[in-house]
Amino acid sequence: MQQQVGHAIWLAQTEQDTIALAKQLAAWVKPGALLALDGDLGAGKTRFSQAFAEAIGVKGIVNSPTFTIIKEYEGEQLPFYHMDVYRLSLEEADELGLDDYFYGDGVTIVEWASLIKELLPNERLELYIEHLGDESRRIQLTGCGEIYAGWCEAVNEIGAGR
Repeated sequence: MQQQVGHAIWLAQTEQDTIALAKQLAAWVKPGALLALDGDLGAGKTRFSQAFAEAIGVKGIVNSPTFTIIKEYEGEQLPFYHMDVYRLSLEEADELGLDDYFYGDGVTIVEWASLIKELLPNERLELYIEHLGDESRRIQLTGCGEIYAGWCEAVNEIGAGR
C-alpha cells in the first residue's frame, strides 16, 4: 500500500508569518508527532522551532541544540524534543536511540533532518525553509502519511502562498 503524501507552500513575508505557521502546526500535534526541518544556514529553522515550542506551552528560552544535539523541554500540552543533527554522522545518530523520542509521548522537531532521513519514521511532516531575502521565507511542506498529508491540505486551505 502506497503512503499518502501531501504538499503545501507557505510564503512568509515577515517573521510573524513564519510564527503563524508554527503556531498553526502546533495546534494539530499529538504525541509522537515529528517535524523534520531543513533549509539553508540562517533560513529560520531555530526561529520556527522556538515559535512552535512557545505554542505548545514551553516556558523559558528555547535555543539551538547545535552542540548538545538534543534538548528536552516540558510543554503545557506535550514534552518537546528539539534536535540538531547537523554535526552527526548517520551512524552516530543511530546510536543515540532516537526512536525513544520519535515514538514517545512528546513532539519532536529535528533540524537538518535530511542528514538522518533513513532513521526517521515514515510518517512525518517535512519542512524546507528557503530564505528569500530580508524576513521573507518560502516554506515547503511535505506530509508523509495520512495525518501529515491532511495537515498540508489544511495549510493550503488556510491560504498558503498568501
